[in-house]
Amino acid sequence: MPFVSHAQNTAPSAARTTARTTPATQLRPVPQEYVHKLDAAEVLLTGWAPAGEDRVTVTARWPRGHAFYAPVTGRHDPMLLAETLRQSIPLISHALYDVPLGHHLIWQHFTFEVAPGAMFLDVGPMDVELRIACGDIARRGGRLAALTMDIEILRDGRHLGTAHTRFSSHAPAIYRRLRGDRCTPSGDTIPAGPPAPPAPVARAHAKDVVLSPMPEPLSPPLSLPHQWQLRVDQTHPILFDHPVDHAPGMLLLEAARQAAHAVQDPLGGAVFPIRFESAFFRYVEFDAPCVITAHVEPSAYPEGHLGVSVTALQEDNEAFSCRVTLARATR
Repeated sequence: MPFVSHAQNTAPSAARTTARTTPATQLRPVPQEYVHKLDAAEVLLTGWAPAGEDRVTVTARWPRGHAFYAPVTGRHDPMLLAETLRQSIPLISHALYDVPLGHHLIWQHFTFEVAPGAMFLDVGPMDVELRIACGDIARRGGRLAALTMDIEILRDGRHLGTAHTRFSSHAPAIYRRLRGDRCTPSGDTIPAGPPAPPAPVARAHAKDVVLSPMPEPLSPPLSLPHQWQLRVDQTHPILFDHPVDHAPGMLLLEAARQAAHAVQDPLGGAVFPIRFESAFFRYVEFDAPCVITAHVEPSAYPEGHLGVSVTALQEDNEAFSCRVTLARATR
């Protein structure tokens, strides 16, 4: 697996625009299997269309309410955007670059940010448009091996956010060599621990908490005030829509979000996550504990903003890192 050594710290480079959105008549349908979701109700993408060489337009519809990605301070959950972007990776891979179904797509790094004022809830579903430019394309044996995506996200033709991500693509045989005896789901897993209290991690229900208090063998002096064990509940219908052999990227991003909420005391009151800068270094396995640590960054942030650094450590190796920027929620 090709790893990156650090998160992308620069702002995503897609330019802001208010140009007209792509006419619906030009859009092609999104096959459900192209977004790697078994539950059709969880497919957020609604259409796609080529927009030039290595460019594509993708449309999505966000429900006003969602069972897991529920509204936050009167706005759509920014993790809805993260999942929308995640679904666009397999769509583009299969539809634009002819990656066969069954190939494994692995995140290397992922940065996205939103404009809070553009995320407000409306009376019904919300339509968004992704304008995606692909670059740094690598091929192996004529097949896509890796690429970078720069994305601008629009709502009604107006700027909503930007994103930058890179992922790799592996044929089943290569993936088996990379993963060895861990390439298929097995019963050799650590049971999900008890959930942390939901309210401090901005969750309404315990079943949606992905952090667990540190178990006794890992308690002080090893544990820190802002430290948890990753809670991996493979029965969760959203995060584990289909069988996988390692912790999904969306689970790690959700862990970062929940950890950031838990340490946001300096801001006080309600907060809204506006930026995630993440890097995926190693697979997070199911058969060993994964420790999530969060701390407030000392760097200077604008008034009403806070940076939280989150890391995932498994078997003494850093597997994932994420810098989450929170903003004090305003109406």
